[in-house]
This record gives sequence, C-alpha cells and structure tokens, in this order.
Amino acid sequence: MRILVLHGPNLNLLGSREQSIYGTTSLDAIDAGLTKLADELTVDVDIRQSNAEGELVTWIQEARSGYDGILINPAAYTHTSVAIRDAVLAVALPTVEVHLSNIQGREAFRHHSHVADVAVGQVSGFGAESYFLGLRGLHAHLTSSRRPRKTSAPVRKKRGR
Repeated sequence: MRILVLHGPNLNLLGSREQSIYGTTSLDAIDAGLTKLADELTVDVDIRQSNAEGELVTWIQEARSGYDGILINPAAYTHTSVAIRDAVLAVALPTVEVHLSNIQGREAFRHHSHVADVAVGQVSGFGAESYFLGLRGLHAHLTSSRRPRKTSAPVRKKRGR
C-alpha cells in the first residue's frame, strides 16, 4: 500500500510559525512520525511539501499511478483552491484531509473546505496528531475496501411435510 502525503503552503514553517495556533512541532518531526507510523502499518509513504498550488495539483494528478490514497493538508488552499479539489476528484483516490487547528473554530473564512466533500474524511484540531489520526483512518479505509466481500449463497428454506 502506497500513500502520498502532501503538505500545503507555509507548513514548512511549523514549529516557529504562530505556535499558539499550530504548536511547536516542526514539519520534519511530523514527517518522522508519519514515517514511523507508516512502518508500523506496513505502508509506504511519499511525503512532499509545496507552497505552490500548481505543484500540489500536479502531484495529486501523478498519484493516479502508483498510489492507493492521499493524505493532504492543503493549508490555506483548503479555503480557496477549486483546482486542488478538482484534482482530488479527478484522480478518484481515497483522500483524507487533515488540519492542525480546528478550522471550524477559527475565522469564518476558514470554515469552508473545498476538499472536504471529495475526501473520505477530515481530521482537524488535534495538532500534529491530526496527521497520525488521518493516516490511521486512511489505512483503515483502504484495508477495509480491499477485503473481499463475503458472498453467501441464498438461504433456501426447507418445507416440512
């Protein structure tokens, strides 16, 4: 199982940026935690960060071949990027959206996510733990969707005489 992990704009500044909102954990520490968790789950993760919307869109499109799912923190693009939403929709890979802060508890313009309605789930408000919860959730989703469905023969009732 391969999962593409994408970090959006300004997340490269984690640990020093608005610590009261985003915490003190660096992006490198989050990536190390994701790599460790992926090993435990026997999942391969490819982790990337970009401040450029077009680069994120390209990576999402390229995920069509070789990846089973996407874990994404679109950051500020959550609230503005129809292009990222359309790319997630177009690739049709199970996607989980994550956010460090509770976007519903912040400024009104952050309450809407363009990605949420095309994602299988969203985790927000747990700081760095949001990423780990998101990866666990995506893994569970992918694992359950890979299980062969049990098919049972139709039940036939015997009629007594």
